[in-house]
Amino acid sequence: MLRRIRLELARTKEFPEGSHAHGYEFVAPLTADGHLDVEAWRANRQVCTVHRFWRGEDDQTGQLVRTRGERWAFSYAPGTEDDEPIHRLEDHRFVEGEYVSIREADGEVRPFVVVQVRRSPGLG
Repeated sequence: MLRRIRLELARTKEFPEGSHAHGYEFVAPLTADGHLDVEAWRANRQVCTVHRFWRGEDDQTGQLVRTRGERWAFSYAPGTEDDEPIHRLEDHRFVEGEYVSIREADGEVRPFVVVQVRRSPGLG
């Protein structure tokens, strides 16, 4: 079933309390136990979108994609090197309180916490 997942920046040196103003919201199909459903992604990849919000920067929108090396990433411009790889996405459970690491476009790997997982109305 497609879910809307919100990630917010977890504790970092720059943000010792984390930040609600820095993160991602994306749509992805999840299994009953909260793992990414790869087959459902293949059937619904066009609606698996991402919205990156970062205080002080323009918002970005893109897609949840698989790279040539079979890695998962957020991509904002297909065919360019802007992908933000998500470390071991297929191993993560997307339930509130879990953590995910993302290598952002600036090369930094940052931790994010899953703060919300909800049904994605109109998408299944």
